[in-house]
Amino acid sequence: MKINCVWEHNGNDTLLHAVECVGAFTRGESKEIALSKMENEIRAYLRWQGAPEPDTIDIAIAQEWATHLDVCDADSDVIFDEEKAPLTQEEYAALKTLALKSAESFLQLYEAVPDRNRSVLLPKKTFLGFKPLTAQEMYVHTRCVNSYYFGEINVDADREGSILACRQRGFDLLEQQENYLANPVFLGSGNEYWSLRKVCRRFIWHDRIHGKAMYRMAEKTFGKGAVPDIFRFFS
Repeated sequence: MKINCVWEHNGNDTLLHAVECVGAFTRGESKEIALSKMENEIRAYLRWQGAPEPDTIDIAIAQEWATHLDVCDADSDVIFDEEKAPLTQEEYAALKTLALKSAESFLQLYEAVPDRNRSVLLPKKTFLGFKPLTAQEMYVHTRCVNSYYFGEINVDADREGSILACRQRGFDLLEQQENYLANPVFLGSGNEYWSLRKVCRRFIWHDRIHGKAMYRMAEKTFGKGAVPDIFRFFS
């Protein structure tokens, strides 16, 4: 199996994004460190999808994107070359299904945490302020990007209710627009370029960041096996 990756970096600090596995990524203090993590990330992603794992995975760099953002904290502004192309109905349906599956997995993980307001993690400051520590804080933060991401492609979505419900409503609003499958590229806030393809990828990517953080927090706080590994990060 060949996986093409987009190398986003600020100096040596690296985010490596898998093109074929939408939303899969690794981080590292260098490209080499991020590359060394990618096979495990792809295998975890395929387990989460319920797809068979290949015998071998070949990783290639297909695009490079230099940024001034805090890549070490997973800040990102890259748009893939592939994310500028129009969508077929089948491609859109597949991306939507993945984005909703990701939201559902995140919700299930959150609901499995024994005490959503308890955490043994210590405060850490990032580009957004202090890092979310409890399951509740992680969930609210992750749900809140619904209106932000959809808003960047001119969809007036909300962030009310569950993360799954508000994401579904956002897609419903998107589908009321004419020619949404044309996948226009928008220059959004912070001079960042967005498209429908990118929005779907960013949803899954963001869910994976905070899903892994929530799983690790829960194990540290409540003990190994306290919550199911719904995203199949480690099992």
